[in-house]
Amino acid sequence: MNFPILSVITFLPFIAGVIILMMPAARKNETRAVALATATIDLLLSGWVYLQYLLGDMTGYQFLEQYNWLPQLGITLFFGVDGMSAPLVLLTGIVMFTGVLISWGDDDPHVMSGIQDRPREFFAFLFLLAGGVFGVFVSLDLFMLFFFYEIAVFPMYLLIAIWGWVKTREYAAMKLTLYLFIGSVVALVGALAMYWVQYQNTGVLSFNMLDMETAGFSTAFQNLWFLPVFLGFAVLGGIWPFHNWSPDGHVAAPTAVSMFHAGVLMKLGAFAALRVGVMLLPEGAKTWAPLIMGFAGVAVVYGAYIAFVQTDLKYMIGFSSVSHMGLVVLGVSTLNETGLVGAGVQMFSHGVMTALFFAVTGMIYDRAHTRMIPELGGMAKIMPFAAIGFIIGGLVSMGMPGFSGFVAEFPIFMGVWREQWLVAVISSISIVITAAYIMMNIRKVFFSPLPENLEGHVGDVTVLDKVAIVTLCLFMIAIGLFPSVMVPMVSTGVENIMRLLGGA
Repeated sequence: MNFPILSVITFLPFIAGVIILMMPAARKNETRAVALATATIDLLLSGWVYLQYLLGDMTGYQFLEQYNWLPQLGITLFFGVDGMSAPLVLLTGIVMFTGVLISWGDDDPHVMSGIQDRPREFFAFLFLLAGGVFGVFVSLDLFMLFFFYEIAVFPMYLLIAIWGWVKTREYAAMKLTLYLFIGSVVALVGALAMYWVQYQNTGVLSFNMLDMETAGFSTAFQNLWFLPVFLGFAVLGGIWPFHNWSPDGHVAAPTAVSMFHAGVLMKLGAFAALRVGVMLLPEGAKTWAPLIMGFAGVAVVYGAYIAFVQTDLKYMIGFSSVSHMGLVVLGVSTLNETGLVGAGVQMFSHGVMTALFFAVTGMIYDRAHTRMIPELGGMAKIMPFAAIGFIIGGLVSMGMPGFSGFVAEFPIFMGVWREQWLVAVISSISIVITAAYIMMNIRKVFFSPLPENLEGHVGDVTVLDKVAIVTLCLFMIAIGLFPSVMVPMVSTGVENIMRLLGGA
């Protein structure tokens, strides 16, 4: 197949962003229409890549594209997806599509939903972010992975600082940017060290990660550089103790950016830590795995406890994300097939689930003008669709059988049990805490009496909001009921990781 589908998926948001910026500022609905058309095309193309991979020969990297960019330095535009990255490309398409729907806006003057202020610039920056995310997931060249990684991080500052929650947006945007840039600089130093040592070992200047897998890095080199590379990327994955930027960023961001931030960007950190840290430095991964497992175990329990005591719905979801991303890193740290498969599925499941949580929270805030849990109630009567969506997200978060959360979390705990049973036992406490705060908040926000001050002032969600809720729910239910649509694919990606680990 000669059609450069991964290039189209990656560069379409950039092109659309430029087109949107050139449109007249007053033509808000036309801007939104172009954004929705772009997001729809990218969703369909990423879905097509996923299905073709699922139905074809699920081995190795597929849809390969390679274009020389700076051959003198060994930099190429080298794209491809495997069983780990294809689901994440689809996830990005889903969050991009639903994020545009949520940001559309409502004509009702009592409802400040969506993006009313400068939607042209908002969608341009959002698509710059989306293009960077797609680029990281499909890049097989280490330089280009970093290039797209930085592109994905840069617009977050502007999106939060300009369109975010007025009270904390400047603080949260700067805090997020400093954490992520410092992490990526540390990882970049490690990547350049790999690039140089690979040149010394082979005599060829190349950032090609498939070449680097066989570059023969010494065990001492891998032990030295694994932690800087892994943790540098894992900062974006919200790993404890470098997670502090994340809940503040979630809370300050506008709804669609929160969806991207928790749904996709945190996966970017975990995926890059796995792709560059574990797969290129496998001996270092074996050495440092117990420490990474310890960090992840703390994140899982700590995040759940802090989420339990929150009174702000967005902070609750933000700390919940720290806990659930801890499960991803926990699965990765097992370095066994069961745990890694669980981590791969958890990245997709949590991405969809948290996008749904933030979408519903945004709908409530736009109409009730508060996110404080004690000030809310009776939302199930007013916006039943949103209530159903939040409940389904809650069931996924709790790891209920029949939903994608169970398919992801069960293998993670099995994998951890095989390596360190005590960490599995301690981490499993989070399941009980998660169930407690999810059920408690569903009861309070949706099924307690409607406060008098909200009587007559809160309306139902829009048709576009309902389309977004249904889209997100369908994926979580489909994977929960039919795990075979994702687990075998992720397993093929894990087989390659296990080969690099020497069957560890």
